[in-house]
Amino acid sequence: MTAITPVFFYAFAAILVFAAIRVITARNPVHAAMFLVLSFFSASGLWMLLDAEFLAISLVLVYVGAVMVLFLFVVMMLDINLDVLRAGFWKNLPTAIVVGSLIAFEMSVVLMKGFFTTDLPQAIPKSVNNTEELGKVVYTEFLYPFEIAAVILLVAMVAAIALTLRKRKDTKSQRPGDQVRVKSTDRVRLVSMDADLSSRQTPAAESKK
Repeated sequence: MTAITPVFFYAFAAILVFAAIRVITARNPVHAAMFLVLSFFSASGLWMLLDAEFLAISLVLVYVGAVMVLFLFVVMMLDINLDVLRAGFWKNLPTAIVVGSLIAFEMSVVLMKGFFTTDLPQAIPKSVNNTEELGKVVYTEFLYPFEIAAVILLVAMVAAIALTLRKRKDTKSQRPGDQVRVKSTDRVRLVSMDADLSSRQTPAAESKK
């Protein structure tokens, strides 16, 4: 750790706190999303100072490069009525305060142990690969929590698709099962019809009249 490292730490931390506050106080959803991008970059900088390069790059590539771009696209394409969003703010404020206080208490319980412990972690040698060590820990010690989190995310994704799926009568869709079971006789039908010339006359007969 160099002498300038604390300067970067406090700078990134101050920007992160400011951006997080602006995410929930900005009136424009697009501005709130841009402040969220700024908070992601600040958190990525803090992880870089902690020698967690893999997490920092993953945060920038996955959240900033994919999730937030998609979120901004959806927000800018939708016609969001801000007056409707603010209608129930004061009514839901007590519930939000209770839930926020509970989350802050849970995080403080987890983090306070690090403030009062006297056992300092051993310095990681420079030759150790951060990504390799993270993979070993995830797939050995935290394998079951990692799999449970993956299943929960999968269920949430399926539930989100099921909730937003609406059947409309004016939409046309294909049925792959019917396309697989179709035969050549179902596509082309040959019809034999007798010729009816009673209502038709040749051009020569019409010219004689």
